[in-house]
Amino acid sequence: MTEYLIAFNDEWVPEHTAEEVREKGTASRAVIEEMRAEGVLIFSNGALDRSTAVCSVELVDGKPVFTDGPYVETKEHLGGFAVIDVPDDEAARYWAGRLATVLDWPQEVHRFRGPGEPRRNGSGGR
Repeated sequence: MTEYLIAFNDEWVPEHTAEEVREKGTASRAVIEEMRAEGVLIFSNGALDRSTAVCSVELVDGKPVFTDGPYVETKEHLGGFAVIDVPDDEAARYWAGRLATVLDWPQEVHRFRGPGEPRRNGSGGR
């Protein structure tokens, strides 16, 4: 099996009413549930945009420097994503197509070059 990232940038999404966003959320959650039922979903999350950024970090003189703002200048922000584990590109395209259909905005598919690291038990803190 191969891991893929299906993602969209927030800038690709046209303006929607609150009701339209709720409807698209319901429809996309149904596709995510299909992925879960098929056993291909590794992880999914959404509703990311400029307002959800916690900080930026860059290396300065060999040390990480964290900034609450201004953030790294970019024109695109990840809007949401799903990481799936499927046999091939065709299967990844299928799931990306399902999401593009219910959301009515573009999706991008990336193939990871190798398997990811498994999640360790614990809080994830230092």
